[in-house]
Amino acid sequence: MSVIVNGRLIETDEQGFLLHPEDWSEEFAEKVAEQDGIQLYDESWGLIGYFREYYQQYSSHPSMRQLVLSLGRQSGEHFHDRKTYEKFVYKLFPRDPIRELCKLAGLPKPEPGD
Repeated sequence: MSVIVNGRLIETDEQGFLLHPEDWSEEFAEKVAEQDGIQLYDESWGLIGYFREYYQQYSSHPSMRQLVLSLGRQSGEHFHDRKTYEKFVYKLFPRDPIRELCKLAGLPKPEPGD
């Protein structure tokens, strides 16, 4: 499969994950989100950036638990409990937040159970 971004053909696997991580761009993320029926908000971009930084530092993507523990605490008083923040993340990415965030961030596809 492939996606055309700014007139350039970007190769992806059959599920839309980048084959060449260096091809990632915000425009790629916007195109994939549009194809997947996902609206990107400022909070969505914050999560995408977090996933990219986390992967760069640890060579793996964060789990939902790691995401909720680290970002939920930083996101203000209304996210003081983990379940509330997890529900918020699922509102942004209803199908499978970790998988979708990896795809939008240009990261490798997570293994089942990650």
